[in-house]
Order: sequence, then C-alpha cells, then structure tokens
Amino acid sequence: MIFKAKEPKDLKPVSDYLIENYKDGTIVLLNGDLGAGKSTFVKEFSKSLGITETSSPTFSIMNNYQNKVYHYDIYRTGSDEFFSLGLGEELDNSGFHFIEWADEKIEKYIESVGFESIKMTITPKNNLREVE
Repeated sequence: MIFKAKEPKDLKPVSDYLIENYKDGTIVLLNGDLGAGKSTFVKEFSKSLGITETSSPTFSIMNNYQNKVYHYDIYRTGSDEFFSLGLGEELDNSGFHFIEWADEKIEKYIESVGFESIKMTITPKNNLREVE
C-alpha cells in the first residue's frame, strides 16, 4: 500500500492505518534517505496517540514517548551499539517501536525472538513523500 503526503499532517492516514491494523508492540523498520521524513513520520504518528512532545533521537539513539512510542535512530552508531546498550531488550515493551536505519542484524534478531515487524519506506517524489 502506498500513501502520499505533501505536508506532515497528511501522514495521519498512515498513522491511522498502523493503529487500526497492527497491535501494540509492533516494530516498524523505517527506511529512507537522509531527510526523507522518517522522524517527521514518528512525530505525526505520536500525535495520533496524543503525544505532542517528540524529538529526533539521532544523538540519544532512543527516545521513549510516554511508554507508547519508542523511537530509535541508529544512523550514527549502527546495530552493534544498539545491542551493546541493551536496546534489543526495550523491544519487549508494549507500545509501537520505530527503528530508523535498521540493518540485517536487527532484522534477524527481531525475527529470531518472534516479534512482529513491518518495513516502511519513505521516499521523496515531486514535492510529495510516498510512504510504502
């Protein structure tokens, strides 16, 4: 399924779709180039759950928003740092988990422990963002 968004507020249907079709505890592997809108999507998703205070975890690696949304950004550090900090264990918490820049090592871990995950790709195209 592909959603198109011109502005961040246009991402609400994507958030609604996730909330309606996936259970609490789902892990979303966010893909897309730098500046594609991955953190913007997490911010808009959080708003759908009544969370208004969010920030990009680029330097903190993981942000927890009211134990409902967990946002990981491992662009700078990679999966080795993700695991050495014990963040793999955080995936056991209820809430939606969004991982930016997840690699094959993280994907294999998620699969091996039986967590539900989906892949989402955000692509800028002609002044729009396509979310697949």
